[in-house]
Amino acid sequence: MQTLHNTNILIHIITGSIALLLGLMALLSRKGGVAHNKAGRCFLIFISAVIFTGLIGVLVFGRNTFLLVITILSGYVSFSGYRILKLKSNIPKKFDILVAIVSLLILVYFLYYFKSIGMIWSPIIIYSTVGALLIVISYDFLRYLIPRKKYTKNRIWIYEHIYKMTSAFSALLSAFIGTVFEEYQPQSQYIPSALGMLIILGFIIYVYKFGLKRLPKS
Repeated sequence: MQTLHNTNILIHIITGSIALLLGLMALLSRKGGVAHNKAGRCFLIFISAVIFTGLIGVLVFGRNTFLLVITILSGYVSFSGYRILKLKSNIPKKFDILVAIVSLLILVYFLYYFKSIGMIWSPIIIYSTVGALLIVISYDFLRYLIPRKKYTKNRIWIYEHIYKMTSAFSALLSAFIGTVFEEYQPQSQYIPSALGMLIILGFIIYVYKFGLKRLPKS
């Protein structure tokens, strides 16, 4: 079992490192261009491997249960960010609702057993991660209340895609830096997350002011 565990960790590290490079390529390349699209698709493939190996580490090898929340956060925003780019609407889909409910149930499971798990990591990391996941899932339910014409006309899906995919990248970066520079926690984890929020804000402002008309029509 130890050999399998070490192999799982190795795959997790390798796929995570590749996903970070692909995510960086997607961020730096022209949005909507060939390089951006290819890097984005490959990013989703490798972050799926990261999520899968992370789940194995928690559920099979009994790693820190809080890692389950981080894994679900990264997985959910990646999934939702991809789906919104594909659908470009807020019409409810059973598959999306099911994934959101399952993610929410996992979060409830963690909160229920929170006392027995203990405050293993810094409170700022735990509370911010739980809060981020809860906010994204809550929004994904509430967006169905936005009038469809308004949602489509204002192309709100663009901003959702920016937020969710960049959040997936920053969550991955935060986990990577936080693990490599463990002695500098929690700063080594929340600083990359804060940087991710600044990048998200910058992209959203740019698209709103300059890039909206230049993007391909849905």
